[in-house]
Amino acid sequence: MHVLSVSSLKGGVGKTTVSLGLASAAFARGVRTLVVDLDPQSDVSTGLDISLAGRLNIADVLTSPKEKTVRQAIAPSGWTTTHPGKLDVLIGSPSAINFDGPHPSIRDIWKLEEALAYLENEYDLVLIDCAPSLNALTRTAWAASDRVSVVTEPGLFSVAAADRALRAIEEIRRGLSPRLQPLGIIVNRVRNQSLEHQFRIKELRDMFGPLVLNPQLPERTSLQQAQGAAKPLHIWPGDSAQELAHYFDQLLERVLRTGRVGEYADAVPRDDAEPIEPVS
Repeated sequence: MHVLSVSSLKGGVGKTTVSLGLASAAFARGVRTLVVDLDPQSDVSTGLDISLAGRLNIADVLTSPKEKTVRQAIAPSGWTTTHPGKLDVLIGSPSAINFDGPHPSIRDIWKLEEALAYLENEYDLVLIDCAPSLNALTRTAWAASDRVSVVTEPGLFSVAAADRALRAIEEIRRGLSPRLQPLGIIVNRVRNQSLEHQFRIKELRDMFGPLVLNPQLPERTSLQQAQGAAKPLHIWPGDSAQELAHYFDQLLERVLRTGRVGEYADAVPRDDAEPIEPVS
């Protein structure tokens, strides 16, 4: 089971939208996937069309990460009612904000890792939609993760936030979880005609080199439309939706290859899977 955190230290860059796009790609490919909604806004739970009736949620799991609690907090995505596949959600809750203090204990940081251990043989991929900060919830997610993808957009403040995120990942890797590595930077909401966007993407590449992932995701309304309808991007009509679906397929391929998931389980790790430290 490969665990990937989808993170941003700046709100409003489309982190949850990227989580839903990757979930859609995994669902279309038949990858057994669990999405953990660790953002107190709980938007990824809404986008995955889950029923809350009779369910616990992530706040209950962080209070008591026992197996019974974990299983009662997981619901199948509504996407599975019309299309076959295994896509489940560890349900989000606004109450998760109570666990997002600035100085978590070591015991608290490892609670999600403890919870996911019960599910090791049931999923190929876990996607964690993180809170947009570097407080306890994000540290809890990263401690449970193998990789972190940093979502950004091509703007000045978002570039700085990506730099902070990569440095924080390295700090967690050295001090807490040696297996943690960055997957890379996913650049979202790109307008190819914008000279400012072109400049910022070049700036990102100059700073972080191969950590800037291809393809970059163009700004398209179809993504928001599918998300608003709580439907997978891969079944949404229109050329722009299918263009984006193809891009998410490529990003998922990177996730599966570097995580040695599925058909890549016996593959020899490539150089781009090695740790890369952020560069000033």
